[in-house]
Amino acid sequence: MPAARFDGTVSLITGASRGIGFAIARRLVAEGGSVVITGRRQDALDAAVAELGPAASAVAGHADDPEHRGDVYAHITQRHGRLDHLVNNTGINPVYGPIVDVDVDAARKILEVNVVAALEWTRSAIGAGLRSSVVNIASAAGQSASPGIAFYGISKAALINLTAQLAFELAPSIRVNAVAPAVIKTAFARALYEGHEAEASAAYPLARLGEPDDVAGPVAFLLSKDAAWITGQTLSIDGGAGIRPIL
Repeated sequence: MPAARFDGTVSLITGASRGIGFAIARRLVAEGGSVVITGRRQDALDAAVAELGPAASAVAGHADDPEHRGDVYAHITQRHGRLDHLVNNTGINPVYGPIVDVDVDAARKILEVNVVAALEWTRSAIGAGLRSSVVNIASAAGQSASPGIAFYGISKAALINLTAQLAFELAPSIRVNAVAPAVIKTAFARALYEGHEAEASAAYPLARLGEPDDVAGPVAFLLSKDAAWITGQTLSIDGGAGIRPIL
């Protein structure tokens, strides 16, 4: 692991009390950074901060709540006086089934949290003096058809395009990239593999599902100066699923 790549920096990671977000926070702290994490449940955030140590702090709230965003950035200003990196990790998928049956209100909520909130967190970060880079957590579901979670995939496709648009507009001062993980073993994705993990793993040339740390490393790279000439890109983290032959 690169030593102290994030020494002296402050990163905000949304939706980071567990899973991918927490793994990213843990990686950045291990490399010398300070992190501020968000999530809906105070108790889960308290447990995460206890594990991450004194370099971490947390603010509870809903990602699409403007008042919560204001509280988070006020906390960052008061505690750190700077913000170097933003990771838009929060995502929801409250529906499963054919897209023609999706509830319209649920579809709107998915877009509000997965896309619009990411834009708002980024705009607020710029207002708070964001210095370096943004990484959006998209999904492999946004890169192809995704039966059962189709509208979630649509929202992540929109996030991938939002990444490109922001990268173009915010260059050269701020870099914006995304990652697109396939199935990662988290509570969020449990319904996609629980009870049939061996079958699910068979879809990947690397013969296993992803772990949160498989995403944390690439995100840390994209945030860091090691990726100083990379912006507007979406990195697939899919165990090789994208290279499977079609015949």
